Amino acid sequence: VRLVESGGGSVQAGGSLSLSCVASRDIFNLYTMAWYRQAPGKERELVAKIDINNATYYLDSVKGRFTISRDNFKNSVNLQMASLKPDDTAVYYCHAARVAIYWGQGIQVIVSS
Repeated sequence: VRLVESGGGSVQAGGSLSLSCVASRDIFNLYTMAWYRQAPGKERELVAKIDINNATYYLDSVKGRFTISRDNFKNSVNLQMASLKPDDTAVYYCHAARVAIYWGQGIQVIVSS
């Protein structure tokens, strides 16, 4: 299974970006999907996740600014990011977990002040 992210890039503080992750085959209806991020010199952290019942979890620092959603028919999970801050700068990774765990290759998000 491959997870392919898209939608990253550079934006000024206060701006918005949307990330998308598409799986190479039909796994989304069985897996909890998540977005992690890793900033330079920091450990990878869980940003948001959505389970098969669409229950969500958010890192405290992104609550109210980020929204995770899934489309099982399109095998995709999205992360809408608004009111971005320089601290949101990181490589963002798509993650799928059930019995097996899959990671995307990562996509860069840069937020300038």
